[in-house]
Amino acid sequence: QVQLVESGGGLVQAGGSLRLSCAASTSGLSINTMGWYRQGPGNKRNLVAEISKIGSTDYADSVKGRFTISRDNAKNTVYLQMNSLKPADTAVYYCNVAIYYSDYVGEYNYWGQGTQVTVSS
Repeated sequence: QVQLVESGGGLVQAGGSLRLSCAASTSGLSINTMGWYRQGPGNKRNLVAEISKIGSTDYADSVKGRFTISRDNAKNTVYLQMNSLKPADTAVYYCNVAIYYSDYVGEYNYWGQGTQVTVSS
């Protein structure tokens, strides 16, 4: 059973910072890529940032230089440090984790429950 627990969302003024966390319980299964997506009102869910098992990162252009993704493999936890927040960053943020089962089965992606981030102007 894979469970993801997100925390750290909230209300912040423009220019402020928030840190999101997502802890994964995997029953010993291996985690590959971990990432964060967001979905604003009326929009589709889009990638914000992702990080590979060895620490390679990728960011959406809109957050480069402001957001930093990191992970603690010992704790199966991924973080998203968000600085210089803008009202356009307002969305529900979802954690996504790719769990590796086997060479035959491959990997499956799991989603967190989502956490609301609201940035006021």
